[in-house]
Amino acid sequence: MLETSLLIGSETLPAADGRTFDRANPVSGEVVTRSPAAGVPDALAAVEAAAAAFGTWAATTPGERRRLLLKAADLLEANTDRFIERMAAECGATAGWGHFNVHLAAGILREAAGLTTHVGGQVIPSDVPGSLSMGIRQPAGVVVGIAPWNAPVILSTRAVAFPLAAGNTVVLKCSELSPGTHALLGEVLAEAGLGEGVVNVITVAPDDAAEVTEAMVAHPAVRRLNFTGSTRVGRIIGEVCARHLVPAVLELGGKNPLLVLADADIDAAVQGATFGGFVNQGHVCMSTDKIVVHESIADEFVAKLVARVESLPCGDPRAEDVVLGSVIGRSTVEHIQRLVDDAVAKGAKVLTTGEPDGTIMPGVVLDHVTPEMEIFHEEIFGPAVTVTRVSSEDEAVAAANDSAYGLSAAVFTRDAARGFQVARRIESGICHINAPTVHDEAQMPFGGVKDSGYGRFGGLAGIDAFSELRWISMQVEPRVYPF
Repeated sequence: MLETSLLIGSETLPAADGRTFDRANPVSGEVVTRSPAAGVPDALAAVEAAAAAFGTWAATTPGERRRLLLKAADLLEANTDRFIERMAAECGATAGWGHFNVHLAAGILREAAGLTTHVGGQVIPSDVPGSLSMGIRQPAGVVVGIAPWNAPVILSTRAVAFPLAAGNTVVLKCSELSPGTHALLGEVLAEAGLGEGVVNVITVAPDDAAEVTEAMVAHPAVRRLNFTGSTRVGRIIGEVCARHLVPAVLELGGKNPLLVLADADIDAAVQGATFGGFVNQGHVCMSTDKIVVHESIADEFVAKLVARVESLPCGDPRAEDVVLGSVIGRSTVEHIQRLVDDAVAKGAKVLTTGEPDGTIMPGVVLDHVTPEMEIFHEEIFGPAVTVTRVSSEDEAVAAANDSAYGLSAAVFTRDAARGFQVARRIESGICHINAPTVHDEAQMPFGGVKDSGYGRFGGLAGIDAFSELRWISMQVEPRVYPF
């Protein structure tokens, strides 16, 4: 069993009151991580440490910030095996997903490093003679980052990298389902030598999360918050931030459609749908939930999709090399079964075989899904996809947009111009043409619309999100006043 600590300033500490909480492996049920249950005093101490470090880190030259972030990227990759082991133990993740997490997280740090010299601004023409007016971006202050468990290395790194590049200091609140994985990122950043208090890491028991989060947001030094997680929790956090006038970046749930138009390359669409629907057991915010396919090619597409999904090996990722590892808990199995039962009762058909073995769950393909079914609207977040058959492009777009969510989408067609026009009509923050819904690159503006949240991570959008834009003017010639 791994025992973790809080990272506050330069110290690794237990919770002030000594409380802990446990994380069990989802397959075996054995406790794999024991972590401090930070309370409000611990969280405020972390914020104070970040506030104390802010002046020095904000004044650090762009070149030095770049050097340290690049060093952190190298150290992160050097710890690949440790990250993979912790992800498998805490989340049931496969080795392939672990490798991808580390690879992209290192890329995020390197992209952030390259952006340290892009925290700039612009000269803005003024109507006042002799006035030099500038829009200048400056670090905001302390940033609270709240990361989830499903892509634990990627999303915890994203929560801190762009704020750090912009000159902010950070408090990272770990997920209670992957505390050991997130704590390891804190170790890596500390080893990189960013400096005392630049990055602080706290673990919080589920029952304390709301109180601890509000206490941090209420602290006057906290000037930004970013959260990746469910829409339900995101609404609560958004309300807390609004009360305290703290700007937030919220990347929330998704009901991500993949449209297969009549002229699509069916084999390419099947590959994209399989990857998008089943990578990391469907535990990805961008996972393909809703496949919308033209009826003229639906039978061929569905037959090939079912064959592909049923060929995916599943099992305990700690014991064997599999594509589908464990879902995060029994609640996921029960959630999917409830949605499937409702759909079948209303006319849908389950086309795949196989039954869950505890939390090891084979892929599910559900055909003839219609808007009357709960699964058409509700986020699945597990190894299942639905197929809805349509008779026109307009009907396909309408089915895609019939959702409260708007994170990612995909369109498969042999006509690139047509694909672009359809992509423009889909209500989502992200849309890929002839590529899966699951795709991320560190330099891209990542985020959603509608109930999928607001704000953007990644690239220059990430710098804008975590910096203040100030207007500074300088009168360089004598000014004439009216009195």
